[in-house]
Amino acid sequence: MKRDDSGFDQVETLVHSEDVGRARPLRVVAGSETWSLAGASAERMLVGTSPVCAIRLADPHVSRRHAAFEVRRGKLHVVDLDSTNGTFVDGVAVSDAPLAEGQTVRVGDTQLRLVGDDKPSVELSDATSFGRVIGGSVAMRRLYPLCDRLAKTNVPVIIEGETGTGKEVLAEALHEMGPRAKGPFVVFDCTAVPPNLVESELFGHEKGAFTGAVATRKGVFEQADGGTLLIDELGDLELALQPKLLRAIERSEVRRVGGNQVIRFDVRVISATRRDLDREIEAGRFRDDLFHRLAVARVELPPLRKRVGDVPRLAEKFWASLGGDPAKAPGELFQRWSGEPWPGNVRELRNAVARELALGGLGSVTHKSSKSEAPKGDDFLGAILSRDEPLLVARRQMQDEFDARYLERLLEKNGGDTARVAEIAGVSRRYVQALLARRAK
Repeated sequence: MKRDDSGFDQVETLVHSEDVGRARPLRVVAGSETWSLAGASAERMLVGTSPVCAIRLADPHVSRRHAAFEVRRGKLHVVDLDSTNGTFVDGVAVSDAPLAEGQTVRVGDTQLRLVGDDKPSVELSDATSFGRVIGGSVAMRRLYPLCDRLAKTNVPVIIEGETGTGKEVLAEALHEMGPRAKGPFVVFDCTAVPPNLVESELFGHEKGAFTGAVATRKGVFEQADGGTLLIDELGDLELALQPKLLRAIERSEVRRVGGNQVIRFDVRVISATRRDLDREIEAGRFRDDLFHRLAVARVELPPLRKRVGDVPRLAEKFWASLGGDPAKAPGELFQRWSGEPWPGNVRELRNAVARELALGGLGSVTHKSSKSEAPKGDDFLGAILSRDEPLLVARRQMQDEFDARYLERLLEKNGGDTARVAEIAGVSRRYVQALLARRAK
């Protein structure tokens, strides 16, 4: 570990020139300074003068975000980030170039040499899960040792990854396996609150602070006191609110909207985002200082298409959790799904399992990644298609029918217990009752 100027221990993860577990890790050497290719993420590391750069230089001829080291398909590359003075590999100007041990990268007046690191390569865990995070692929097992270390600390963490990769699940696992497990775990979704109410939700408000404030309300920092606050989709937070969030985090105190009292809190902050925050900073949509405060450690969750072997394992887990009989799980189908692209990642896979459980063969046909053709038999999909309804009408009919069949199946398996069905399905009990009532008419 190394300690940064925020006072937190910064957890490092090595970047390899080839696949994890087989390659010799590399170090960057500039004069008397040495960096393990680490810090920014497992696959991308910035070079420049900005505080957000993992390799931070004082060279006046280096841009704030000058270049980046990236790992693609096991190969290390250097990418120039539209720097003022360019990036050179062994004296040749490059925009994007592969690298090997022994080569020299020049940025500004600084020579960066790539040398072998005799330290052991990144530990590859034998575990197939971390809390409720499931996955035995190399892409996941390389993360578990880092997650174990992060869970035992209170450092701020940013979890990055595509939509549906399980960022919230990982954040909750870090909370549950750490010293704050007995405290609250509170989620604030930056995309789920109207812009004019974000400040009130974050910091709370006093009664009468604005129209509609009929009672005093605690903000999420107060609610999470003694526990963990997950700021979901951090990259969508409005620029005007970012300095206020930074001030609250730095001082561990807030003032409610309309109030004068300073309220102290003790909260670990974990953030999650589907956006590339490095590029958001470059575009001026996210503040350097807030990023630097929150990105003491960064974890990048891989998309499902890169998690070789995890699709069948996850599908079987979802099948059981959704009420399916493990002995009747369609293992061959789950194996075939391994070849699908899954743009919606783990969330899309869970929905596909739910459809398969409710509809049998029709479920896999309606999976949007499937290459199969729709059946033309006497099923409700065929019936809807045969009526030549407008697209929006047909889609709604299909959705209602699927929801009803899915819930009816769960009701049958759970003895008509609507509360249990609502819990399994992840919807409200009122929605279950309303949908079934419409179907009964």
